[in-house]
Amino acid sequence: MTAKILIVTGDAAESLEVLYPYQRLLEEGYEVDIAAPEKKKLRFVVHDFEEGFDTYTEKPGYTWPADLSFADVDPGAYAALVIPGGRAPEYLRNDAELRKILKAFFDADKPVAQICHGPLITAAVGGLSGRQVTAYPALELDMQTAGASFQDSEAVVDGVLVSARAWPDHPAWMREFLKVLRKYSPSGV
Repeated sequence: MTAKILIVTGDAAESLEVLYPYQRLLEEGYEVDIAAPEKKKLRFVVHDFEEGFDTYTEKPGYTWPADLSFADVDPGAYAALVIPGGRAPEYLRNDAELRKILKAFFDADKPVAQICHGPLITAAVGGLSGRQVTAYPALELDMQTAGASFQDSEAVVDGVLVSARAWPDHPAWMREFLKVLRKYSPSGV
C-alpha cells in the first residue's frame, strides 16, 4: 500500500516550495495530495533575492490545482505533512480547518516538513514550543515568541519535525525529511 503525503497551501505560496517537495515525494513513490482552503486552481508566486533590495522580491509564479479543500481532509489517511512557505501561511494560520489538520498530525506524532514562512502555521497550533527549528531568517523572533529555539541552518530536525529556511535549502531539507519519512512511513514502492 502506498503511503500518502499531504501538502497544505494556498494562493501566494512560493512556487518552488510547493512543487519541489510535491515532485520529490512522487519520485520516491509516495502519493501526494495538495489541500487548500477550497478546491480550486491555486496561484503561486516566485520569491527571489535581487541586488539592491532589503528583502526578497515577489513575482507571479505557477498555477496548480488543489486536490481537495481543508474541510475534506482526513488527517488519518496521511502519513506525513508538508507546509510550504511564501505569503500563504500569513493568512492560512487563521483557518480553523487547517489548524485542526495540523493538530491531528502533531497529536499523532507524524512527520511534518515546514519551510520558510510555513512555521507560522505550526506556531498557530502551539507546535513549536520547546522545539528546535529554522525558518526564513526574518521570522527568528516569531519562532522564539512561539517557544522555539531558532537555528540558522539549512535543515533542522527535531524528532519528526523537519524545517528549512527557504527554497535554496531544498536539497538538505528533503534529504532530512526523507530520512524521517522512511523511518516512520516507507513509501510502499
